[in-house]
Amino acid sequence: MTFRILANSKPCPKCKRPIEKNQGCMHMTCTPPCKFEFCWLCLGAWSDHGERTGGFYACNRYETAKQEGVYDETERRREMAKNSLERYTHYYERWASNQSSRQKALSDLHQMQTVHIEKLSDTQCQPESQLKFITEAWLQIVECRRVLKWTYAYGYYLPEHERARKQFFEYLQGEAESGLERLHQCAEKELQVFLDDEDPSREFNDFRTKLAGLTSVTRNYFENLVEALENGLSDVYSNGANSSKTTSSKNAAGSSKRVGRGKGTIRASMSNRMTDDNLWSCEHCTYANAKSATTCQMCNQQRP
Repeated sequence: MTFRILANSKPCPKCKRPIEKNQGCMHMTCTPPCKFEFCWLCLGAWSDHGERTGGFYACNRYETAKQEGVYDETERRREMAKNSLERYTHYYERWASNQSSRQKALSDLHQMQTVHIEKLSDTQCQPESQLKFITEAWLQIVECRRVLKWTYAYGYYLPEHERARKQFFEYLQGEAESGLERLHQCAEKELQVFLDDEDPSREFNDFRTKLAGLTSVTRNYFENLVEALENGLSDVYSNGANSSKTTSSKNAAGSSKRVGRGKGTIRASMSNRMTDDNLWSCEHCTYANAKSATTCQMCNQQRP
């Protein structure tokens, strides 16, 4: 029961009133008059989850607080028990949050298929066959929430002493989480504008391009994430070998084909794989834009 309450209700970081999570994405807004916007996972201000703070997500990482000084055995054991509980709670909460978000996404998908698609078809004067991009987005959200949920179980069992491997995993996990949040918010909140409309909207085609692009980007990134996990994050170890003077250039080239030799290489290789015929992928945020766009719709960077 305690974990259930923890996973579904939290105090607002500003006004301390309890907030229940009733939507799938992690972007929370407190009720009026507070209206404070914060992240469900770390309770930090949502405005801090941007590029200027090092990327959308740093709250997927768990750093055990290290204290200096001498402790007697009782204090040491108490501290170890506390840290162990806090670490378990960290990973369990994020596992449970994604499980809850997945269940909500399944419910939203059913509602979309049985009610909203027909309404959108009438409102936007488009056949239902032209609206399958919305269903595809929700199916992708459901699958990605399932994968992301189990990455927290994977992270919990990663050995603490393998720091390079752990940091590499947290980078991949954080990038996947931020991409999924963009897709989930678009499908959940931006779509609601058109569901509330009574007349056709000229902006609907732009929304179609954005949602389809985010779906493609997210699908490909999660495929890369699963591949990296299935390979046991072997790139961390090949990176160490490639940095050695005794490693041949042939072996280094071979290892770079698997996943990449660092964050920049990973981002570039994934960006290349995320590009469809009718899209171009932003080098800055990897968002898939329509070919006609000259600036990225996500981060406003100029097209190279």
